[in-house]
Amino acid sequence: MLTLPPAVRVHLAVQPIDIRKSFDGLSGAVREVLSEDPFSGHLFVFRNKRGDMLKVLWWSRGGFAIFYKRLERGTFHLPRRVDPDARAIVVDTTELALMLEGIDLPATRRRVRWVPPAHGSVMRNA
Repeated sequence: MLTLPPAVRVHLAVQPIDIRKSFDGLSGAVREVLSEDPFSGHLFVFRNKRGDMLKVLWWSRGGFAIFYKRLERGTFHLPRRVDPDARAIVVDTTELALMLEGIDLPATRRRVRWVPPAHGSVMRNA
């Protein structure tokens, strides 16, 4: 399981990319395709056209890191349906970990959990 600070977001590119790109090519794709800052400390995930390879680019303490996974059988699937015009979706680290493990997320059901009220609202005892 991935353990990352809660402030780290995972940006998953919807459209396939040339997976042969390395640090500079992927950081350029983060700027051009996703319109994000590659030095933000967030994770940027890219798939190839066949869907059997993933690369994750991450800036950490003065340097880029790449996580690369190639499947011997099967493909990576997006964790949810997306708008055809979308360039990327933001997923949480749990969704990324399940995606890397091959769990078909659209076929699963997420249970409803309590969410705290929006920041700035006042809670009163009844």
